[in-house]
Amino acid sequence: MKLHFTVRGHEYHVQVNNYHDISIPLRFNGEQPNMYDVEHAASQAYQKDGFVGDTRRGGGCNFERISMIPHCNGTHTECIGHLTHKRYSIQEQLVDSFIPATLISVAPVKAVDHAESYIPEKNSKDVYITRQQLEKALESGEEGFQKALLIRTLPNDQSKKKRRYSSENAAFFSMEAMSYLSEIGVDHLLVDLPSVDRSSDEGKLSAHHIFWNMEFESHEKGADAKVHKTITELIYVPDEIKDGNYLLNLQIAPFVSDASPSRPLIYPLQKILNSLEI
Repeated sequence: MKLHFTVRGHEYHVQVNNYHDISIPLRFNGEQPNMYDVEHAASQAYQKDGFVGDTRRGGGCNFERISMIPHCNGTHTECIGHLTHKRYSIQEQLVDSFIPATLISVAPVKAVDHAESYIPEKNSKDVYITRQQLEKALESGEEGFQKALLIRTLPNDQSKKKRRYSSENAAFFSMEAMSYLSEIGVDHLLVDLPSVDRSSDEGKLSAHHIFWNMEFESHEKGADAKVHKTITELIYVPDEIKDGNYLLNLQIAPFVSDASPSRPLIYPLQKILNSLEI
């Protein structure tokens, strides 16, 4: 089956069974990424009154209780409710289903060697993604495919699938970099980092505030806040997937919560020119 669509007057199609899953499979009770040394996502067979939800232990079916923290245990998508006093739900705020997207690769740089800013102040251990890097990576991008931006950081290896980020200095975004993404109209940002902000940032989440167009350190939405935008963190994009344009299907669980585990799928494109597929 093919899905046909148009972006800025150009026709494309994708094969619906040809996609890349760029989520990190969440292995309950096994290896998984972790932020802030929180409890691992876990599952346990339910037991009550002689019933056990595990066929290996004599139960008639598998029936498990699951515990997790979506923001810290794996690939997840979050909405403006991550910051606000009012409980906005990702299930309500994510309204786009198929989204034109661009994948780029960026090597974060040592922050103190660059002029771009961060709140709170940079320190000697910080590495970040700059506006200059994003501008360069997107300079030859095709118009209309920046509604979603996927960022693969370099170096890129499979240890990202099980890293404990509290024990290392994860990269984040400079203030100018995040402002640039807002300027060019990125509505859905997907990164292989545990956060777009520094992990130890005094709770300011400055880059998050810029992305959703909220006042710094405010927990009120404000009239100009971008409530429809989403951030997806802890993706993993293997090296064999090339930078370029894709169609993104951002799948979430229907959680009435600010964040949900998610499964981003990206579809390679075929452009149609004069009714000929190329």
